[in-house]
Amino acid sequence: MRPEILFPLFAEVTSLKGVGARVAPLITRLAGPLVRDVLFLAPTGVVRREASTADQARDGETVILDLTIDRHLPPHKIGAPWKVRAFDAGGFVHLIWFKGHGEHLKRLAPPGARRIVSGKVERFNNEAQIPHPDYVLSPERADEIPGFEAIYPATQGLTSRQVRKLVQTALPSLPDLPEWQDLAWRAKQGWPAWREAMVALHDPRTEADCAPETPVRRRLAYDELLAHQLALARRRRARQAVPAPRLTPGDASARLEAALPFTLTGAQIMALAEIRGDLASGEQMGRLLQGDVGSGKTAVAALAMADAVASGFQAALMAPTEILARQHASRLSPLFEAIGVRAVLLTGRDSAAVRRHALDAIASGEAAVAFGTHALFQDAVRFHRLALAVVDEQHRFGVKERARLQAKGDGVHLLTMSATPIPRTLELTQYGDLEVSRLREKPPGRKPVTTAVLPLARTDEVVARLKAALADGAQAYWICPLVAESEASDLAAAEARAGELRQALGVEVGLVHGQMPGPEREPVMAEFAAGRLPLLVATTVVEVGVDVPNATIMVIEHADRFGLAQLHQLRGRVGRGARASACILLYGGLGETARERLETLRRTEDGFEIAEEDFRLRGGGDPLGLKQSGFPAYRFADPFRHRDLLLAAADDARLALARGRDEPRREALHVLSELFDWRPERTGAD
Repeated sequence: MRPEILFPLFAEVTSLKGVGARVAPLITRLAGPLVRDVLFLAPTGVVRREASTADQARDGETVILDLTIDRHLPPHKIGAPWKVRAFDAGGFVHLIWFKGHGEHLKRLAPPGARRIVSGKVERFNNEAQIPHPDYVLSPERADEIPGFEAIYPATQGLTSRQVRKLVQTALPSLPDLPEWQDLAWRAKQGWPAWREAMVALHDPRTEADCAPETPVRRRLAYDELLAHQLALARRRRARQAVPAPRLTPGDASARLEAALPFTLTGAQIMALAEIRGDLASGEQMGRLLQGDVGSGKTAVAALAMADAVASGFQAALMAPTEILARQHASRLSPLFEAIGVRAVLLTGRDSAAVRRHALDAIASGEAAVAFGTHALFQDAVRFHRLALAVVDEQHRFGVKERARLQAKGDGVHLLTMSATPIPRTLELTQYGDLEVSRLREKPPGRKPVTTAVLPLARTDEVVARLKAALADGAQAYWICPLVAESEASDLAAAEARAGELRQALGVEVGLVHGQMPGPEREPVMAEFAAGRLPLLVATTVVEVGVDVPNATIMVIEHADRFGLAQLHQLRGRVGRGARASACILLYGGLGETARERLETLRRTEDGFEIAEEDFRLRGGGDPLGLKQSGFPAYRFADPFRHRDLLLAAADDARLALARGRDEPRREALHVLSELFDWRPERTGAD
């Protein structure tokens, strides 16, 4: 229940003076629907205003001038600005309005009147001019012009100055909240109290005051991170409180491991031991299995599924696309069938008869293992005794979708898998409620991928080498980037490249792209996987997808435009068979960051090292494309710049929950949690 002290902050923005039917949707789009959201909109910079004269005002300076209005110069043609000539002891200044209304401007600045004017100076023919002045006031209102003015994000129909005025209107709503931070920690950091920090946030005096490293910003960032980590820790605790079936290895597990065509790596053995510890605990497992493409995640998951079967229960593996689900089924079903365990596949495009048989086998328990897509959690699906849900490429599913699959049984354990290694810091922001296992070894015998970095000018040479490789029986990917101004022209560029390669190579060329519906795209991918298409031209839809061991060449156009983690994932599509493989990165222009990115890729195949480097190179803003990856939409915190605070907040949250009712900050921490209002669905991709 929300504490009463927070009620003023959770009032609708329409409660603020000046927010009516026109402004409310604009501020809601920019910040949010609550007074709290307006106050959480941090300034991005500051304007400093100093008194000056016409001759002393420098280009680019924001000044305050005491002027006398000389005369108005209406536009002499359509599109020309309305000018007002004014002067002081230092000379003339032109005040300029584009699309200005003459009568209004004549009332604002009548000839002969004295006006205090403020705005940004531009020098033209050595004469000062101020386009669209910020303030034009009579002398008795001069004190309304602030010496320092915070710059806020704006949106169409709502200027930075209007946002600032709304923030100033909202500031009196700030209550004095109880201190939720550990007092010794806060004193050591030299941070102000929360209300003091919020007031200072909106009263910057220099650009430096808007930096993430200031005590004020760090204080607020830590509060936000702590609130989020508390939400994740509570989710973890709630999960662990759910009684779950105890799953232990048995005959089926041993026989399946013996049937594997390879020996487990040390990393796989360690990850499997961690998973088995969770499965046998009697508490509901929630674990993320991270590892590069080809590191052996599926084998570990299959053995965990065998443990469920050995314990008399069912297991399900859900994949985001039909082709991936079929790939898992085609690989693992024969292994399960060989040890006497029936497995079925369930997808959205099954015929009525196939679907009915699969549903009956799952409901009766005849099928102990089920593979499938989103079809697995539909209402018609009834499991006999589901105990383990495995989710592949988990970031493609929302929190609610994963929960719907778990709801098919009582206390169902969850194992999620991701082929995208992420840095430890970011891992905490998205997966803080999960245990994490990492596969850092690749199975023995897997050949490294040779990576070459070449300019686009050598494309013809690459095509010639590709022709020879295809003639020798190889298969290849050719990745076209999304770099044009519209999706239509992006698609046209990919189609044009496919046509050029078809003519130059004399082979059948498949084309897949993000605008294709799944039912159209997956048959093309399946043809390529079956070896019937030698070359696949694609946008980044193949970043996750089919396993084609015969594909040994990956060409990426304009590699300088891709993120490092994305390039690594694309490269992971080759090097999956016994033959030597190559990845060719074709670049256009190379800035310093792009150069470092491609050099890192050329130097290493370690996905965890690459993830850390990608994090470092991208820095703040939107590291690793967080907004597109389901990561939290932080208001104050920057996972890159505040990574030390994130680690501290994670420890603080765990300790605070462990102390429980003995925690002296307990009530204050409740206020903090309600202030930031982190809901479970906001802490994962959905």
